[in-house]
Amino acid sequence: MTPSNDGSQLRDQSAERFLRLVQEPRRGRLKVYIGLGAGVGKTYRMLQETQELRQHGVDAVLGYVETHGRAGTVAQLQNLPLIKRKSIFYKGRMLEEMDVAAILQRRPAVVVVDELAHTNVPGSENEKRWQDVEQLVRAGISVITAVNVQHLESLHDQVLRITGQDVAERVPDQLLKLADEVVNVDLTVPELRARLEEGKIYDPQKVPTALRNFFQPENLLQLRELALREVAGQLSRQIDTGAASVPAPRRNHDRLLACINSNAPAAREIIRKTSRLADRLGTATWYVLYVQTARESVDRVGLATQRHLLRNLQLATELGGQILRVKSDEVVGEILRVAQEKGATLLICGVTREKSWWQRLTRPGITSTLIRAVARTDTDLDLFLVTY
Repeated sequence: MTPSNDGSQLRDQSAERFLRLVQEPRRGRLKVYIGLGAGVGKTYRMLQETQELRQHGVDAVLGYVETHGRAGTVAQLQNLPLIKRKSIFYKGRMLEEMDVAAILQRRPAVVVVDELAHTNVPGSENEKRWQDVEQLVRAGISVITAVNVQHLESLHDQVLRITGQDVAERVPDQLLKLADEVVNVDLTVPELRARLEEGKIYDPQKVPTALRNFFQPENLLQLRELALREVAGQLSRQIDTGAASVPAPRRNHDRLLACINSNAPAAREIIRKTSRLADRLGTATWYVLYVQTARESVDRVGLATQRHLLRNLQLATELGGQILRVKSDEVVGEILRVAQEKGATLLICGVTREKSWWQRLTRPGITSTLIRAVARTDTDLDLFLVTY
């Protein structure tokens, strides 16, 4: 019996679909080493792992490594293949960056990319190195990388309070959430300070200043706690994902609504705090609401204010929030309306610490009015106040 043409066509279509699946580039794996600061041994550990992978026949290469001249780290480079960096001429100088195109062409199984928070030289394909890593992973190349905890976007305000340093280069938390494995490279505070004093982290002339500033024991203790908590949170997320088939108990606060205005520093702090709360509560969906009043219309605020607002909305997107923008002079009413529409159970708002109790009583702001309005409504809506 001769097979029908219809059957032959179906088999051909099936074969073509499978071929497309086979040819479709698979996502690479992402492993992130995280530590409380410079000198804990992140790069050393990455190089050790690369040596071990190659001993097991894995095609692992170095895409970008910064040894900072540390003897032990330099020794680990022995026999490891390194992708040559590309040169970029910028402002009268020749600078070097990781050559993403060369890595993609070489297509190793695993590539090591150091200093994840680095900002690339203008003229590079991507602005940030973490974007380079995303590109490599999407192309099916597995990446091992490293970052210090102070470079995580949502921790910026906490790090600023702890160290007094405004960390300019930051990595969105979303990248860490995409990681298949996050490993904490831990050292005790006395061990890390001893390494610094022995000249194993910075040049000797920089050591006294570092000990008086960033490397103060209290600073390091708090940063160590942040790093440990971050890795514990990542492990918890992986466990939750692995047990997705088991019904999880319902969270009390499963919909978060952050309320911001054009006050740039306050808005940034509220957004970062909401991102951390969403992580802690296991919340998949959270919103950032900006109610534009008439006095904040485009023709009444400066370009700088508009730029800061757009950056903050972009920050919210990078951290995983969904943006909501409405125009109204009835700010409190709009917040309550949107909260009901989105099923929000927790509002995150800002309150200034500069007002005295008398000023708050006689000249209540939006947040004070909102608190009273929520108290009068028959809802399960809770408020979380961020002081700035």
